[in-house]
Amino acid sequence: MIVQPETVIAWRRRKFREYWARLTRSGKPGRPVVPREVRDLIRRMSFANPLWGAPRIVGELSKIGIDLAKSTVERYMVRRRKAPSPTWRAFLKNHARDIVGVDFFVVPTVRNQVLFAFLILAHHRRRVVHFNVTANPTAEWTAQQIVEAFPWDEAPSYLLRNRDRIFGESFCRRVRSMGIEQVVTAARSPWQNPYVERLIGSIRRECLDHVIVLNEQHLMRILRGYVCYYHRWRTHQGLEMDCPEPRTVQPPDQGAVSDVPEVGGLHHHYERVAA
Repeated sequence: MIVQPETVIAWRRRKFREYWARLTRSGKPGRPVVPREVRDLIRRMSFANPLWGAPRIVGELSKIGIDLAKSTVERYMVRRRKAPSPTWRAFLKNHARDIVGVDFFVVPTVRNQVLFAFLILAHHRRRVVHFNVTANPTAEWTAQQIVEAFPWDEAPSYLLRNRDRIFGESFCRRVRSMGIEQVVTAARSPWQNPYVERLIGSIRRECLDHVIVLNEQHLMRILRGYVCYYHRWRTHQGLEMDCPEPRTVQPPDQGAVSDVPEVGGLHHHYERVAA
């Protein structure tokens, strides 16, 4: 039988395909299938740790008894369109000692006037560095509050704020002159400035929702009382149930428990008093 060379090559290719098809049908594939739970774990690891590459995930999986090749891990990793960036939670945690957050909140008065309260909160120990009240906030007034809060060489490295227009050019110029770098949150993302937002919520729920504000002086007096209570006596889950100013534990042998009113009786703190 006379055939063309191309026919012989085609026979050889067909034999090759049939050979590997028989091996596959006999239940002997070349590489085992990765279980779904392992694939989901790889995706979860790569999403939660944007700075990790495939070798790091391979090493982490090996520590929990899962041995995979680097190429397999790369196949199931989350694909990112841009360079990885640390999450906001990681940024805040790594720079807590060098960050302050600022924000305004409004308070109505008995005469339907609107007052603006300004807060500066140090992330480390959740300490209120400075606060003030005004009926007419301006960028110049806000910049002056930063100067009063950090009069000497106490300026933080970062200032976390939102995109409110009150933080205008004069404010930015004053902050830059003090060597502070501004970190601006995304639009409509109050969760990116969580500690200040949580403090404002606490002030409303625990204090202002239960009083009628008369004027600026009255509001300042109320805030002074609450901030004093907040610093010295109010425990915080984020501080392992301690206060911004560390509060000592009083053992039972120091006397009976006595309650002391705070914030005009809205709250109380408890301490042991020797008889």
